[in-house]
Amino acid sequence: MKKKQVFIVGLDDFNLKKLNNLPEAVDCDFHAALHISEMRNVDQFDMEKLINLCFERIDAHGKIDAIATYFDFPGTMLVPVIAKKYGLPGPTLESMAKCENKYWSRLEQNKVIAEHIPQFKAFDPFDNKAYEKLSMITPFWVKPIKSFRSFLAYQINGEAQFYQNMEEVKKHIDFMSEPFNYLMKKYNMPDEFTNMEERCIAESSITGHQCTVEGYVSNGNVVVYGIVDSIREGDRSSFSRYEYPSSLPQEIQFRMADVTRRVIQQIGLDHSPFNIEYFYNHTADEVYLLEINPRISQAHTDIFEKIHGISHHSIMLNLALGQKPKTLGNNGEFNKAANFMLRTFEPGIIKKVPTDAEIRILKKFIPSLEVKIRVNENTNLNELQGQDSYSYELANIYIGGRDQKELVERYNQCVEGLTFDIEYDNPVQLY
Repeated sequence: MKKKQVFIVGLDDFNLKKLNNLPEAVDCDFHAALHISEMRNVDQFDMEKLINLCFERIDAHGKIDAIATYFDFPGTMLVPVIAKKYGLPGPTLESMAKCENKYWSRLEQNKVIAEHIPQFKAFDPFDNKAYEKLSMITPFWVKPIKSFRSFLAYQINGEAQFYQNMEEVKKHIDFMSEPFNYLMKKYNMPDEFTNMEERCIAESSITGHQCTVEGYVSNGNVVVYGIVDSIREGDRSSFSRYEYPSSLPQEIQFRMADVTRRVIQQIGLDHSPFNIEYFYNHTADEVYLLEINPRISQAHTDIFEKIHGISHHSIMLNLALGQKPKTLGNNGEFNKAANFMLRTFEPGIIKKVPTDAEIRILKKFIPSLEVKIRVNENTNLNELQGQDSYSYELANIYIGGRDQKELVERYNQCVEGLTFDIEYDNPVQLY
């Protein structure tokens, strides 16, 4: 039996290892439609060049049976383009755009789950009267209509702060907005979205217990298979870790699943995995939808593997092959697992990163530990692309344990054993 030829947009070593761990991997060969270095930490996204590069690699290989990605833009938007060209299973580009364009997505959500979303309004960041036109009560959030990882997202507490943040937005918004809009126009998305002057969205604040619903849709059937808690850095807006399984009561999880089914069917997403970020506000006893991502979250893959025995790459792969995904089961080593994000909150230059020897020593004492260093020596933190607006991510530390207490203890042990030397612009403590 010939192996299936599977192309990945954004193939990297970490996720390739997870893919090769899958039972389905014995029947698959994995190839890069794009390598991770071609779509992350780049100066710009030349979409025409990236699309042609994908086509050239696939044509040179001679055969393709599936296309998939676990990364946000441009990965998510390239999957339907490639799937359509080669007649492969996959979502439509319009349904992906309805997820990725934050304003279009809110309009679709408003049709079926209006009570579960914040107030929202699109605006032009270059408009000198944008703040007064919004007429929104502070605090509220602003972000580009297309971004990821909270890129250029700011909480606004007043007019002066709004215009100060807009200066930063105006400098960098083209990085993602321009290539995203190029695809919207090239593939004939509605004029009302491709030609709108408003490039940002303002949303009223929603708060509470934050989590992410992981699911998929196949032939119109929406399935939720896991919920991951998103835990923040004290009173900061940056995440400290993703923890699985969720601690939310089952009744709240069922309500999130119901909202998920309604909105995914409204958007018309099909033949695709997805993850949806939610807040549960205990005081109001209400569920609020933050955003929809039409892919698996690769940040969750290792923690799913620690609980289920295999990562949810299995869901992604089976959908890409046109097959019904298998139930993940509970064959992992641990009861709880987390992806800790080691961060610093001030700019500077990386002078030293943890060595392989340091990581090997920690792995002797912490079962199934995985460490992904996200910076290199001489990295200028201010030049990192795709970071949130309030911190710089230095490493991902993946840990399993009996319970939350053991996870935190093992994380603290890792932090003590991993050496980052940072020459800060201003002297500061590492968190």
